[in-house]
Amino acid sequence: MSTSAPAKKYNADAIVALEGLDPVRKRPGMYIGSVGSAGLHHLIWEIVDNSVDEAMNGHASEIVVTLHKDGQSITVSDNGRGIPIDKHPKTKKPALEMVLTILHAGGKFEGQNYKTSGGLHGVGASVVNALSKEMTAVVRRDGAQYKMEFERGVVTSKLKKLKAAVRGTGTSITFAPDPQIFPKTTFDSQVITARLETASFLHRGVKVTFVDEVNKTKQTFLHEQGIVDYLAKVLKDRKARPIHEQPFSHAVDDEIRLEGVLQWTESTDEHLRSYVNGIPTGSGGTHENGFKGAITKAVRNYIDTHSLTPRGVKITHEDIREGIVGIVSVFVADPQFQGQTKDRLNNPEVQALVEGAVRAEMEQWMNSNRSTADGIVARIIAAARARAASRAASAAVSRKGAGKRTMLPGKLSDCLSSGKMESELFIVEGDSAGGTAKQCRDRNYQAILPLRGKVLNTESATLKKILDNREIQDVINSLGCGIGPKTDVSSLRYGRIVLLADADSDGHHITTLLLTFFYRHMPQLIADGRLYIAVPPLYRIDIGKQTYWAKDEIHRQEILEEHGGRAKPEITRFKGLGEMMPKVLWETTLDPAQRTLLRVEVDDQLETDRVISDLMGRDASARFRFIMERAADADVDV
Repeated sequence: MSTSAPAKKYNADAIVALEGLDPVRKRPGMYIGSVGSAGLHHLIWEIVDNSVDEAMNGHASEIVVTLHKDGQSITVSDNGRGIPIDKHPKTKKPALEMVLTILHAGGKFEGQNYKTSGGLHGVGASVVNALSKEMTAVVRRDGAQYKMEFERGVVTSKLKKLKAAVRGTGTSITFAPDPQIFPKTTFDSQVITARLETASFLHRGVKVTFVDEVNKTKQTFLHEQGIVDYLAKVLKDRKARPIHEQPFSHAVDDEIRLEGVLQWTESTDEHLRSYVNGIPTGSGGTHENGFKGAITKAVRNYIDTHSLTPRGVKITHEDIREGIVGIVSVFVADPQFQGQTKDRLNNPEVQALVEGAVRAEMEQWMNSNRSTADGIVARIIAAARARAASRAASAAVSRKGAGKRTMLPGKLSDCLSSGKMESELFIVEGDSAGGTAKQCRDRNYQAILPLRGKVLNTESATLKKILDNREIQDVINSLGCGIGPKTDVSSLRYGRIVLLADADSDGHHITTLLLTFFYRHMPQLIADGRLYIAVPPLYRIDIGKQTYWAKDEIHRQEILEEHGGRAKPEITRFKGLGEMMPKVLWETTLDPAQRTLLRVEVDDQLETDRVISDLMGRDASARFRFIMERAADADVDV
């Protein structure tokens, strides 16, 4: 007989209708993706995008973004027309208040005030207001200044006209993120700088200034050559050497405004960056698919027209686009994005428009530059032959099926669970630590793979050398999803892959080596959110009867400052995971109820590429510069 309380009747009283901006505060992830760093900075992009829309439509020429001294508040100003302040005929509220407090209120729906825009749903500014502990809007129109203030989306100071007369027009929005929503509210200057510089590339002729009061710097970006200048910067940052001097570039403003630029390089990967109305589309979409399709078809037509088809090797689209570094930017009147964060374009008609325009122009460019085109084709044929040569080696590490154990390494202690998503693979540094982890794991869903010694640095290694390395082979075979472009996430044998190394500098080095391997050869696992880093303690601190675990020196000092006054602390520094008792390793690192796992994410592909290249590449001078630039801000364990 059940003794639980009777269930409450499910009737009209149980239905809750969120009003105003409440839906945003209840479910912020629906509007900004997450409340982590990416979501925090997305607030800036929403306001900046509104200013960019003014510039894109010819109403503004300058945007100024100021990060204030506290590092937690931002002002975005432009010299556009200024948000209207007159009262709306239906609501009787100032238009400014409607824009900042009502979802789906804005001037971008009818297509009369904005030909194209990045903010198309009318929710960006109001979402930022809802998620800010305070916001101030100042509008300059008709020779006067108007001010309005808000807290968490609610008006706290009605629209008022300021006494001082002003020249020009424009809008300034100042906001501070709400700590009730965001775990961390401190902005990253480097992230802001990179995004603003990109905006200046995509909107040539628009002056973008970043005033960083935290670091006391001021940067102004103005690029008259637009994405052509952008390509040069991307090539330099990636250290990619082009195989031809002049890039292919194309610009058209017909059914859609389209700009594309690319160069083939000596690199072995393809790197395309795509944008819609100035918004980065990290997951691509129809515009990027059209650009890729145009490249493939134009090159195939050139090869067929000039009888350059090689014997004994099949040229694939991967061979054609290998080594390409390119940028495509389109401006669409009515873009259909996947979600409010606008990460992927879904307009089906855009693909055909982009492909048709770029394909014709590229064919003409190749036929007009025969020596350059022939060099590109020679590079493509070489890529095809190299890919064919490595195909057999790659096939040797293809997944044989989760149910088959013949290919699994002998030192893998697999889990019992047959459910992929519930299972976890811990890749552990050293046999000793692996032995401890095997003793304390939950064998129902936790698998352990110990690695012996330093992992191969795969940044500059050939595919053959990588596949010949026993430790890397064990990782690939344990995961069962293949390697390189053929990586199949659906065949992955585990829901999570967790890197578990010592908490000291050697452990961090091994983690970095493994991250380099996954980033370069299995990036799909990172994109799918499957790769994690465990955070084991470096110190055990006993104060009286209480035990605390510190992950590093800074954390140790914080614990001592907070609890050290009670009794004399006893501090133990672990030499490695293998030194821990199994019970301790379980409680601090493996137990899902108490552990800390860091999910590996890539926010900025270009910056990640550069850092990995600097730290792990063959150029020692780049590594030296990286260390020296940060030496003053870091504790180096020698």
